[in-house]
Amino acid sequence: MENENKKIEEIRTQFVEKIADNMNAFGAPTSLGRVLGIIYMNHEPMTLDELSAEMGMSKTRMSQVVREMIDMNIAERVFQKGVRKDLYQVEEDYYETFISIFTSTWQKASTRSRHFEERINRKIEEIQEQSDLTEDDEKAINELLEELHRWTEYYDWIRRVTYFFESGEIFKHVPKTTGGDVNES
Repeated sequence: MENENKKIEEIRTQFVEKIADNMNAFGAPTSLGRVLGIIYMNHEPMTLDELSAEMGMSKTRMSQVVREMIDMNIAERVFQKGVRKDLYQVEEDYYETFISIFTSTWQKASTRSRHFEERINRKIEEIQEQSDLTEDDEKAINELLEELHRWTEYYDWIRRVTYFFESGEIFKHVPKTTGGDVNES
């Protein structure tokens, strides 16, 4: 009996590590993936103390990881009657976790891009306000404006792809599978 419990725990640990590996492949830190896996395999919300003990990590660092997970929309604080400490649970739908991780990353990239576009536009406008521009200067500015336009179109596409995933529209084109059935379009 004890041997079987040990084997079951080893399999759970392997799941946690595979979740961490997958999260890392998707661009999330391994520690974040491990915490997600630990809560997921626990099948119920956990406190920072429980997570810290499980990970061998300080409570301060654990708090940072959980905050990052909440920001990525893959974890949330939950209330449980009779429990005074904050509890955290994770999304149990692999598909939704995937979407949250990717769209969170894409949204951050889009925001950074918007700031970049605004900064570059201001710099180009400052140059254009000068009256002593040569023909070569004008040509170089126009090339930069064309490049900025292509850049803006690309990030607009990323914003639309993000919405495609967040809205669930993706599942109309690439359906989830259930019970081992693959629904091919």
